[in-house]
Amino acid sequence: MKLTGRILHLVDDAAAITSQLRGTDLEVDGRDYVYGVNTDGMISGRACTLGYTPEILGPWFLHNFLDVVPETGMQKGGFQVIVGGHAYGSGSSREVAVVAHQGAGIELVVADSFQRIFQENMVYSGMPFTTDRDVLNRLQAGEDVDVAEFSTALPPFFRAVAEAGGLMKYGTGMLDGEINPVYDIEVASRPMNIAEKLIAAKVWRGANKGEGIAAVVPGDQVLCRAGFRGVHEYTAGMVMALYREEWASAPVKNPDLVAAFEDHFVLISHETVPDFAKNARLKPAMKLTAEMVEVCERDGIRLHGPGRSHPAGVCHRIVVEDYASPGDIVVLTDSHTPTAGVLNAFAFGVGSTAMAFALRTGMIPVTVPKVVRIEVTGECDEILSPKDLILHLIGMPYFREEQWRETPTDTCIIEFGGPALTKWSVDELSVLTNMTVEGGLMTGVVEPCQPILDFMQERRGVDATNLMVHPDEGATYAKVLSVDLANVPLTVATPGDSRNRATLDSSSSVAIHNVVIASCTGGSLADLRAAADVLRGRTLADGVRLTVTPSSTDVAKNAEEEGLLPLFRELGAVVTDPGCGSCIGNGPGIPLPGETTASTTNRNFARRMGGPGPVYLVSPAVAAASAVTGHLTDPRKV
Repeated sequence: MKLTGRILHLVDDAAAITSQLRGTDLEVDGRDYVYGVNTDGMISGRACTLGYTPEILGPWFLHNFLDVVPETGMQKGGFQVIVGGHAYGSGSSREVAVVAHQGAGIELVVADSFQRIFQENMVYSGMPFTTDRDVLNRLQAGEDVDVAEFSTALPPFFRAVAEAGGLMKYGTGMLDGEINPVYDIEVASRPMNIAEKLIAAKVWRGANKGEGIAAVVPGDQVLCRAGFRGVHEYTAGMVMALYREEWASAPVKNPDLVAAFEDHFVLISHETVPDFAKNARLKPAMKLTAEMVEVCERDGIRLHGPGRSHPAGVCHRIVVEDYASPGDIVVLTDSHTPTAGVLNAFAFGVGSTAMAFALRTGMIPVTVPKVVRIEVTGECDEILSPKDLILHLIGMPYFREEQWRETPTDTCIIEFGGPALTKWSVDELSVLTNMTVEGGLMTGVVEPCQPILDFMQERRGVDATNLMVHPDEGATYAKVLSVDLANVPLTVATPGDSRNRATLDSSSSVAIHNVVIASCTGGSLADLRAAADVLRGRTLADGVRLTVTPSSTDVAKNAEEEGLLPLFRELGAVVTDPGCGSCIGNGPGIPLPGETTASTTNRNFARRMGGPGPVYLVSPAVAAASAVTGHLTDPRKV
């Protein structure tokens, strides 16, 4: 490519962004780039309801970025190259973020580091990218840069995919028997941690050669047999459009291990959702939902949702309730798939192209991660929750600054272990694995422990003792951290990023107007119980709105029977049916003008919840206490 357009630098200065939009090229020496430019900022949840093609999404690329980019601003600016800082592509697995780049005319992405899902989506959809900023000098000097050189710098599997013309073409070659593994399948055994053992056991050895190899090491790129695979309304249409384009009406592999979830849009029509949100989102969202239903009916895919053949709820909660098991590899087109890692499974989010590939081939590409083991020890009172612990962890410099990273394609996960895990149930522990992605990590996995055995027996009637995957003695870790719960404070994430760690005590002066207890992270039965324990016998502060959304049909049923939902209603809360809702700006609890929100959800990017106001991430108990006092509050002080 030759530089025929302009270069956009995503610096942390709204005036400088505006200046570039108006035609002034930027002198970038000494400027700070925005940390963690996220996929919500690249293409909003609202814009995602409109469709998934470049023509539709291009005008909305970076809309409202730093509150200054107008609709079509990127297209009108004539930008050909975009330059970011560290953790570019944080957040959602939405591959439409890459599509939006393409629709806006971006031909090359340059950043200091990329987040795992976004990077994979660029590889699989053919978007050139690099961490080498010297390419900017070469382009500005008039050089015709061969973008294929960026592929040659990638690991072998990524390179093979690029040379094949993308992941879909690579999949066709596999199915036709023309492609063999690009990795060694005859390797020596070695002590492995949980993730390495889970991956090694499922590695594809080649056509008709079975699966499983003796060992994997961090940085290996392999294909693994996927177990459960899932999609939802935002992604199903794009997944199956890609699928049909490559494989027409060929059948889905192992359809009994596939499900679709109607969960992201089911609350948009609720009476308390502001008109500005309904008017912008409802009609196109229902069109995407209809497309997913049609796909499910045509291809025999089970469908979860209100009035559907299978129970409604947030996909991640249902996967834990009904589908994932110890030893599985689980993938969904959603970044919070790591929730299922709580069951000693290897669960991670993927983009639409990777899912289409997985549906046809039964395989999923895996970059073997570095593993940080966190041993949780010590005692604490009942108020400290896994939400406090994970916010404390991902806000540590080691994770926030990605000190584990050595190469651009490195990935990392957390292996959770230690005696203190038995303090919490699977409901509670799932918050730990769910929010690993908010720390820039691929996933989290919980070592075998009694809460998993209890859950599998009580929920599924299964003795999972022999399904559990344990780390080997002598396994290698990028780092081992011991965390004493007695030293973990009640913690919040301040607005903008889940890694913005602060103690609750330092934030107690923050006035709160909107409280949301919901989502795959904060709407379990354990979460609702924790909130109810604080709210029982009290009233909401004047001017505070409270929204409660159970995360599944079973959670709602049990919470109703226990008197939790009646308690919330009596206090004046809006209690909804199960769904994602306000977490992504699609339901009750959307911030109104002038409001500050305390939310049990997992992500607080600007405008993520559908409004521009600041959002603090908190535990259910802190959310409830804040609803009582009208400011961020330690429940022990209520």
